[in-house]
Amino acid sequence: MSIDGLDARLIRLLTEEPRIGVLEASRRLGVARGTAQARLDRLQRTGVIIGFGPEVDPAALGFTVMAFATVQIRQGRGPIVAQHLAGIEEVLEVHTITGDADMLARIVARSHNDLQEVIDRLVAHPDIVRTSTNIALTAHVRYRTDGLLRRATAAERAGAGGLNARIEC
Repeated sequence: MSIDGLDARLIRLLTEEPRIGVLEASRRLGVARGTAQARLDRLQRTGVIIGFGPEVDPAALGFTVMAFATVQIRQGRGPIVAQHLAGIEEVLEVHTITGDADMLARIVARSHNDLQEVIDRLVAHPDIVRTSTNIALTAHVRYRTDGLLRRATAAERAGAGGLNARIEC
């Protein structure tokens, strides 16, 4: 899916002000309300925008320990293990990965003792063969997409009119 400068500006505006209405967004972007709504609908329909929920800081909820666990599983058991991991509230996300392990899970806990309990629940599944856990100390780069928007619109500009075509994001 390619996005243009208007799409990028709309996404950036929604990222900065997730509660903004379509009418106000259209006013700030200098486009008709119908244009803004159509762009927003297309970005949602194609999966570029996947949600509008608030970002929640687990530490503010008392989950001050974050860790990443690599998980080795019995071959062919990925969906079953993923379902098990999804049932553990402290597991924030799980990805299938390449390398020595099969999955990578981002987990949080209230303390180091609590982390041990979370890991014990994680490894309780019979199809999990081995895990390795690394505790995160400091987040130097938080989840972000702004640079991706710039890269995606630059690629679109290059394909639509060469590098001299300039669209402000």
